[in-house]
Amino acid sequence: MTHLDYDYIEDLPLESPVGVLKLAELLTSRICHDLISPLGAIGNGVELMSMAGVADGPELGLIGESVETAHARIRLFRCAFGAAAPGQMIPRAEIMSLMADYGRITRHWTEFEIAQDLPRQDFKLLLLLLMCLETALPWGGAVHVTRSETGYMLVAEADRIRHDAEQWAILSSGTVPAGQRPVTVHFIMGALELRRQGCRYSIKCTEQTMELGLSLCRK
Repeated sequence: MTHLDYDYIEDLPLESPVGVLKLAELLTSRICHDLISPLGAIGNGVELMSMAGVADGPELGLIGESVETAHARIRLFRCAFGAAAPGQMIPRAEIMSLMADYGRITRHWTEFEIAQDLPRQDFKLLLLLLMCLETALPWGGAVHVTRSETGYMLVAEADRIRHDAEQWAILSSGTVPAGQRPVTVHFIMGALELRRQGCRYSIKCTEQTMELGLSLCRK
């Protein structure tokens, strides 16, 4: 078992991290905002065609399913990578709706065991860490998200855990290795967000579990 603690109050070797993060968030919010409306229109069109009997069959069902999946991804990306104003809250009903979306597009089951509204900044960080855990569960598994005395606890369980040490090191060091792929951008964004919020996290990893403890010791 490995057990490491990282303190994000100290400076990390990132170049202008706040400016980079704000730019990325604004860009994400703009793209997601502009894509949501046309996707909704396509979904409504498919539904009307089905109701009117204009078209039927597996092709129409496939289009409708693809639109729903794309809509779910954009909602999640907007929360995880978009802007979150300090003090802004997100209702639990919206959280559970987003978690249902997350369950439809991943290979693992997530149980969000928090029965109250959350600060949007908290939920943003939790989503980024959930995406990091997703990379550890390529063969499926389960993740439990709960409150702790100092913040939150995320526990992943599976028959096999894949621990990519190079990617997880991004969270601890803030240094991004060469050759990063878009599919792992959540590790970079997670490192930036941990630093900005002044958070402390811990990680414990075995062959079948991975635990992330998040302490909200903000400045």
